Amino acid sequence: MLQELRFQFSTALLTVLTVAAAIAASINFERQLHFRLPEDGATWVERKAATPPGRKVEALRVMPSGGADNAGIRPGDRLVRISGQPIEKALDVTKILVGLGAWNSAVYQVERGGVEFKTTVIVGEAPRDKAVLYQYLVGAVYLLIGLFVYYRRGSAHKARHFYIFCLTSFVFCTFHYTGQLHAFDQVVYFGNVLAGLLAPTLFLHFCLTFPEPAAWIRTRTRQALLYAPAGALLIGFIAVTAGVLRFELPLVEVRHAMDRVWLIFLTAVYLFGAIVLSFRARAAEDPILRQQLKWLRNGAYSGFVPFAAFYVAPYAMGVVPNAYMKLSVLSLAFVPLTLAYAVIRYRLMDVDILFRRGYAYTLATLCVLAGFYGIVFSLAKFAQENIKEIGQGGLVAIMLLAAFLFQPVRNWIQERLDKYFYRDRYDYRQTLVQFARELSAETNLDQMLAKLAERLRHTLSIKHLAVFLAEEAPDGSRRFKLAMGEGLWDRHGRAITSDYPLDLGFLDEAPGAPGWRDPKAAPGASGPRPDRPYLFFERTRYLLDAVSRAIPPSARQTIADLDLNYYLPCTVRGRTIAFLGVSRTEDGDFLSSVDVELLLTLSGYLAIAVENARLYHSLQRKVEENERLKEFSENIVESINVGVLAVDLDDRVESWNSQMEELTGIPRQKAVGRLLSALFPPDLADRFEQVRGESGIHHIYKFILRPQQMPASGNGSGHPPPPETTVNVAVAPLVAKNLEQIGRLVIFDDITDRAELEQRLVQADKLSSIGLLAAGVAHEVNTPLAVISTYVQMLAKQVADDDQKARLLEKITKQTFRASEIVNSLLNFSRTSTTQFSRLSLNRVIQETASLLEHQFEKAGLKVELDLDPSGDEVSGNAGKLQQVFLNLFLNARDAMEPGGMLTVRSWHDEGRVQVEVSDTGHGIDAENLRRIFDPFFTTKGAKKGTGLGLSVTYGIIQEHGGTVKVFSRPGGGTRFRLDFPCVSVEARKPVNV
Repeated sequence: MLQELRFQFSTALLTVLTVAAAIAASINFERQLHFRLPEDGATWVERKAATPPGRKVEALRVMPSGGADNAGIRPGDRLVRISGQPIEKALDVTKILVGLGAWNSAVYQVERGGVEFKTTVIVGEAPRDKAVLYQYLVGAVYLLIGLFVYYRRGSAHKARHFYIFCLTSFVFCTFHYTGQLHAFDQVVYFGNVLAGLLAPTLFLHFCLTFPEPAAWIRTRTRQALLYAPAGALLIGFIAVTAGVLRFELPLVEVRHAMDRVWLIFLTAVYLFGAIVLSFRARAAEDPILRQQLKWLRNGAYSGFVPFAAFYVAPYAMGVVPNAYMKLSVLSLAFVPLTLAYAVIRYRLMDVDILFRRGYAYTLATLCVLAGFYGIVFSLAKFAQENIKEIGQGGLVAIMLLAAFLFQPVRNWIQERLDKYFYRDRYDYRQTLVQFARELSAETNLDQMLAKLAERLRHTLSIKHLAVFLAEEAPDGSRRFKLAMGEGLWDRHGRAITSDYPLDLGFLDEAPGAPGWRDPKAAPGASGPRPDRPYLFFERTRYLLDAVSRAIPPSARQTIADLDLNYYLPCTVRGRTIAFLGVSRTEDGDFLSSVDVELLLTLSGYLAIAVENARLYHSLQRKVEENERLKEFSENIVESINVGVLAVDLDDRVESWNSQMEELTGIPRQKAVGRLLSALFPPDLADRFEQVRGESGIHHIYKFILRPQQMPASGNGSGHPPPPETTVNVAVAPLVAKNLEQIGRLVIFDDITDRAELEQRLVQADKLSSIGLLAAGVAHEVNTPLAVISTYVQMLAKQVADDDQKARLLEKITKQTFRASEIVNSLLNFSRTSTTQFSRLSLNRVIQETASLLEHQFEKAGLKVELDLDPSGDEVSGNAGKLQQVFLNLFLNARDAMEPGGMLTVRSWHDEGRVQVEVSDTGHGIDAENLRRIFDPFFTTKGAKKGTGLGLSVTYGIIQEHGGTVKVFSRPGGGTRFRLDFPCVSVEARKPVNV
């Protein structure tokens, strides 16, 4: 049992590794086809530099006619920068070239003889190595051979070892470094190195232990020592790659040296394995084994001798591989091809089975021949001693008798031999009992019944069989129905399937059925009879006994059509949930008592298996229903237009819908599992903490949610947080079905648009009320102001000679004019008459307004930048009023900025609207004043510098033109006014007369 579990575990593990290797090889092959490593035609290495002390990157080799050669770079030149990026390591060159991409130009800053100069290099592509693509085909052959052997004869001797070797060879042939410098490329590189070290060692181990290990290597310790050289080389590779082991040589030369050592080790171990196979083939006595070893040996020699001679040897001596040397990899295909031939021709890994079968049939033939000749000689001697003259007829009779006796004797001997060598076929009781115990592992009812039918028909030679399962009727009763039939044909030759009309009412009266009662048992007792716990029909086609006559005609016709002699109840926990129907054997014989006893045992296991399968499917349906309900609930939560999150009792987030992602800018995967205090601003987290543990629903109204920017991702890129929103927050306890609190539910309702509309409504109502008041005040104040101004001017003429009185009257006149301006502003603010609108260019209005204030901006030391989009800038409006809007905004920006400030005006067209943005670099507006800037008479300017009506009038004009205005500001960060106007439609802009 333990050995079987170990085999299953190893098979599952190898399957996972195979799938992972195949997927990785496919990805790597796709990248080999589509990715070409950019290169400049030079080999850059790191060397020590005396001045300044440190390391420098210089050219070791320059490929003729390459990008570096064409740019004038020579061996020994020091590389300082590429396109302004400093070069500190040789690896920086590859990273920068990959970032630039092939067939782009790069500016190289090179030092030669202490003199630096710049040159332009055209970055090319590394040539595609066709030998690498060929190795993928070789690796696929390795994998197919290993799968064929392992999954056909996985339990055979050395089968697992052989498959691991094939899988490792597949990884070695299909994992190739692309130079993309990412994690997957590193996995591919180290996988190739590991496989390149492990594959030859596995091959040598296989050669030393197949079919049986040599005497000196039988222990596991000695076999483990075979892997010591590969392990040492692997540790060396890792140490050099990680920088633990350093050399004075450049990294490129160290890598070439490591590759040479690697290839020498790989080739030497393979050739040594071939030598071992040669000696073992000579010593092998079995001819099939000898042929297998020869083909393995021939494959190793033919594959690695050319590769060693034409590639490894020159490369080990320092020769740079060229196209002709790389052609030697073609010979590597001979190794998997010879393996394939040995598997197909001589059934590699099945030697023990072939030997056992050959031995059995050879012994059977010898025994039969010995018996045959013994009979012939005995009959001949008997005839010679007792019959004097036998004649030709007697000799023929003796030969016929010998021939008649030959077949039974041979069958008897063959049966005994097969029983000895193939116990699993003849000891069917043990086989079926073990199979019955394995039935519960199968949860698919149809597959389980199909396996049962196949095993029973094969083991007991049953002609046909069926399984009838009990089903619940709507009235609560149970009826049996055909669930599986194997070899069922009615009397007219029609196949009997589950939809065939059958009357199975006789099963309700069978022993073990729900309504069956033993007439010999005590009143009220039920259950199967000990002497015959099943239903038996001797003649299914002709029911002549008295018991059968009590069965209804339709049921008797069903019994005749099914032609099943035995109906065995499958009972579990006192309930019969199925019947197993079995016919006679294929020879027409009834089953023996031992066979029936075995079937009764099997029926108990079958009942448990059917019950388990039904329970599993019932549970699976409930799980699916729960999944559907869960998905439905999640869809509801995801679809509603409010943010919903659920936390546990420790305030850790358990659920976070998509609306919460939009409100906070925090993805679900980063929010789940974190505390509320880590996700929300401190003031809101404090509000959550205050109501923690309290019952009832708590509300937080009109909270300004300012999302915090999440940390940047691993690639260094972050996303700006979404704009601040106004939300109503509701906190409610989250309770389970038993009314026990298991957490809290927090709901965020985004009321930003609603709050803005309310603010606009309040502003409009405020302006309307103040406008009516201003109209009345302006008319009442305007008349006395005119009288005062007239009399003051008259007095000024009379006292023109008195300078002191003249100055006083001049001040009165100025203040009168100032009051008059305020009154006129009030009249403009309150004016409700219809304004004449016409089509105009908003850009022209902006330009004219800016030109009016050009002198003032220059005098104040300010700059003005206009970035106006000429497309789609026409609006329907009043030029004078729009000029007043921009005049107020420009003057406010002028007053808010110090000398050297910048006023920027931008316009653009966006989906039928004209957007204008006026921004300055002034001192900004405080948050508490930002909501009041459109209120009449509100100003932050000093005394005598403003009336507080400019932005109020501006707001009213924009509303009159069907537009909107938004303001963005922070103290010290300037102010932005964004205006939005409906543009003239396309149809309106078409000329009337063409």
